[in-house]
Amino acid sequence: MLIKTTELSAPKISCTTCQACCCRLEVMLISETGVPAKYIKTDKWGGEVMDRLADGWCAALDRETLRCTIYAVRPLICREFAVGSHECITERKEMQ
Repeated sequence: MLIKTTELSAPKISCTTCQACCCRLEVMLISETGVPAKYIKTDKWGGEVMDRLADGWCAALDRETLRCTIYAVRPLICREFAVGSHECITERKEMQ
């Protein structure tokens, strides 16, 4: 079996190597998961989104651990955003 060079050099992304890049994306709340009201804001179009702090990071992110403080009740979009997916890799590259 042939392995591409890029597969050998690309670091494996896991919970311990995650840089929480997705936590800088806007997250629309499209289903009820139990997100605490203090983390929800209304956007200019009237939709509910996850609140972000002035520097762009999600308000529910623990800055020391880079882990979600509301993981069990995180929004559907966050649940579907796969670690190591194409979108994840793209966001990591843009943050570097």
